[in-house]
Amino acid sequence: MSEDYNKPAFKKLLQKLQEESWQLELLISGFAIFGLFSAFPALKIALNTTKTNDNFQLGVILIIALSACSILIFNLLLHVLLRGLWIGALGLRYVSGDIDYERLNYSNKFDNYLRKKVGSFDKYIARLENYCSIIFAISFLLIFYVLAYALTITAIGLTIYFFLQEPEVGSILTWIGVPILVFFIVGMLLTFFDFITLGFLKKKNWISKIYFPIYWVFSFITLSFLYRPLVYNFLDNKFGRRLSFFLVPIYLALLFIITLNYNHSNYFSFEESSGSRIANSENYEDQIIDDSDFISEIAINSKVITNSFVKVFIVYSKFIEDDIYDFNTELKPEKDERGVTSNFINIDLGSTEKVKEKNAFFDAFNTMYSVEIDSVTYNAEFILGKSIKKQNGFETYIGIKNLNEGKHLLTVKRKEIKDSDTIIKVDARIPFWYYPD
Repeated sequence: MSEDYNKPAFKKLLQKLQEESWQLELLISGFAIFGLFSAFPALKIALNTTKTNDNFQLGVILIIALSACSILIFNLLLHVLLRGLWIGALGLRYVSGDIDYERLNYSNKFDNYLRKKVGSFDKYIARLENYCSIIFAISFLLIFYVLAYALTITAIGLTIYFFLQEPEVGSILTWIGVPILVFFIVGMLLTFFDFITLGFLKKKNWISKIYFPIYWVFSFITLSFLYRPLVYNFLDNKFGRRLSFFLVPIYLALLFIITLNYNHSNYFSFEESSGSRIANSENYEDQIIDDSDFISEIAINSKVITNSFVKVFIVYSKFIEDDIYDFNTELKPEKDERGVTSNFINIDLGSTEKVKEKNAFFDAFNTMYSVEIDSVTYNAEFILGKSIKKQNGFETYIGIKNLNEGKHLLTVKRKEIKDSDTIIKVDARIPFWYYPD
C-alpha cells in the first residue's frame, strides 16, 4: 500500500481529488469556523480563570490554544472569502466568457495597460484558485509553527526546572543542565535563522555538517517530521513563498490593530484602579456580570451597601504566600509543593501538625492585612473563601451599621518586610455608598 503513490492509477486519483478539493476545503472551513467561534469565548474565560487562580501551566496551554484559534479564524475566513469570489468568477465566466477588450473600446493607452496588468479572465480565476489552496494549506501549517515554538520554549523551561532551578556551583546537575540549556538556546536561534532564510544553513556544505545534528534534534522537539513535506513543498514554489511572506506583515498589522484603544479624555482613563474619586467595576462583586470578567485583586460586595455589613474579598495569589513566608519564615516549607500535583497518592491534610501550620498561616495573614473605613481601623478576620465567580481567596465581613449615610472610602493595607524593616502599603482604596434599608 505504501508504494501505491508510484502507480498511474493513484496519480490519476490525486489529480481528480485536486480538481474537486475546493468542496472539501469549504466544508472543512465552514465547520472549523463555527467550532472555533464557539470555542474562543470559552478559552478566554478559562484563561482569565487561570490568571486569577495562579495556574501558570494551564495558562500557557490556553495561550497557545487561543493563538492557534486566532490564526485559524483569520486564515479560514480569508479562505472562505476568496473561495466565494472564485465561485462568483466561475459563474460570471459561464455567463460572459473571457474579457473582450475590443468591445470595451478603450484608448490604446488603457487597452495596452489592461491587457498587460489584468490579462485573461481565466488567468484571474487560476490565480484565485492558487491563493485559496495555499491559504487553506498554510492555515494548518501555521498551527504547527505555533506548536513548534511552544514545545521549544517548554524544552528550555523543563531544563531550567529540573537542572537549574536552585543551582549549586560545581554540582552534577549544573554541569549537565548548562550545556543542555546552551544547546537548546543556540539550536533554537539557528533553527529560526534557517527558517527565515529559507534553508540557508542547509545550502553550505561545511555549515550543514555542523547544523545537521541540531536540525535532527529539533525535528523531534518541534515535531517537524509530521509536517516537513508540506514545508518543503511551499519552499520550492515561488508563488507559495511570496504569499507566505505576504501574510507575515498582515499578522503584524492585525496584532497592532487589536492593541488600539480610544482615549476618551485628557485627564482620565476609565480603566483606572479604584480610589477616593474613582470606582472601578472590578472592585465590586455585583458588577462583575460578564463570564469573562473576574476580580483583579480586591473587591467588596457592592458599590451601594444597604445591609449593615460590607464584605471584603482578597483574591489568592502565590505572591501573597511568598510575602507571608518573608513575614513569618517558620511557615516556609522545606519543599515547595505548589504547582501540578496528582491525587494518586492521598496525603493526610488533617494531621495535628498541618492544622497548626494552617492556623499559623491565617494568624500571619490577619496580622499582615488590615481594613480601614474613612481612616478608622476595623476588626477584620479573614478566612478562606470563594468569590461569586468561584475565585479562590480570603474574605471577611465588617459591621457598618454605625456609619452615616453617604459616601465612604474603604482601604485595605498590607504589612511588608523590606530590608529587614516592616513597611505598610496600601493595596486598595474602594469607595462605596451606605444607604441602609
